[in-house]
Amino acid sequence: MAGANYPVTLVQRTMTAVSRAYGLSHEILVLPNYVHVGGTDRIGETALHIAVPERELRYHQSFPLARLVARAQSGTISPEDGMAELDRIHALPMRFPVWVSIIGYAVQSSGLALILQPAPNALVAALGFGLLVGLLTALARSSDALEQLLPIICAFLVSLLAFTLTGLFHQSEVSLRGLIAPLAYFLPGAAITLAVIELSTRQMISGSSRLIAGFMRIAQLAFGILIAAHIAGMTDSTLNDTRSNHLGPWAPWLGVLVFAIGTTFYFGPPKGFLPWMLMILVVSYSGQVLGNALLGSYATGFCGGFALVMCALAVSQLRNAPPPMALIVPGFWLLVPGSLGLIGITELLGTNNSAVFTATFISLISIALGIQTGLLLWQAVSRLAGASGQPLRD
Repeated sequence: MAGANYPVTLVQRTMTAVSRAYGLSHEILVLPNYVHVGGTDRIGETALHIAVPERELRYHQSFPLARLVARAQSGTISPEDGMAELDRIHALPMRFPVWVSIIGYAVQSSGLALILQPAPNALVAALGFGLLVGLLTALARSSDALEQLLPIICAFLVSLLAFTLTGLFHQSEVSLRGLIAPLAYFLPGAAITLAVIELSTRQMISGSSRLIAGFMRIAQLAFGILIAAHIAGMTDSTLNDTRSNHLGPWAPWLGVLVFAIGTTFYFGPPKGFLPWMLMILVVSYSGQVLGNALLGSYATGFCGGFALVMCALAVSQLRNAPPPMALIVPGFWLLVPGSLGLIGITELLGTNNSAVFTATFISLISIALGIQTGLLLWQAVSRLAGASGQPLRD
């Protein structure tokens, strides 16, 4: 669960439930990359186990993990079978070949371009840069060092190519919106959202470490873009975030569909998940659009995050529905770049260093607060339903 980026509060609560299901005493310490379990075993001796996830679980592996967690909480699987299932989950291959995932990333990038900048040139750029970033992410899977530097490398190459092509085609300005779509994979929306939730539940160490890691990722992206802008001779006057829709009001909604299809090919969730994901993305994007119309651009993340978590938790109550975490994660991938686009990207990626982090912080915190509000409301509704004899599943 730690390797799948579950909140530490949920990991700790799950471990407590599992210990009770198997009749074990327990003392548990959970951090984002460290789980310490101690207590007394069945023969009365002190036992200690420390788990440190070496690599994050990929998205397609989170589905069988959620099923295993549910079985462990109910005590319906033996420890030996549970460990064997964990080994099987870690060994699960990608659903599609590597070349399909690369194309899927490019399609996903094109979908975001339709949402952020519905214009033919932005669409072509997002497709081309998406292929480049998809290829680099595939190559980086075999090297931990390269994977750590990947955000800087991709931000630098995409920005430098974009700025250079702008000069070759004799355009006086370059829209920074074209950079967000292919780099959206690296935006730390989930990390900062989990940080806010954990800090608000007094998990200070976990929340602080996630927050620092999230802003380190933002710094990596900003560094790559700013270095590319300096090499290409770009200044504030040549960078803009003007939104131009040359395709029509239908383009962003088509972009949500294209994004869902690209995400399916890139991350390879189980068969039959696409309709569920498309529903979640439409609801999340609708929340953003409504929030922007009623409350302004800085409320887009809050409204989108609130709509996302409420929809995901409600859908998870249906028979044979995917687990809530699997439903929520795709919403992050759409909410974060969408909120940044609505706020104004020059505030985030411009060469004015004092504004590099401000709007990004407000945008991501807005999403986190929306999700947290949804979770708290759901918990309140669950308690009321439990009091009436019809409890809701978490």
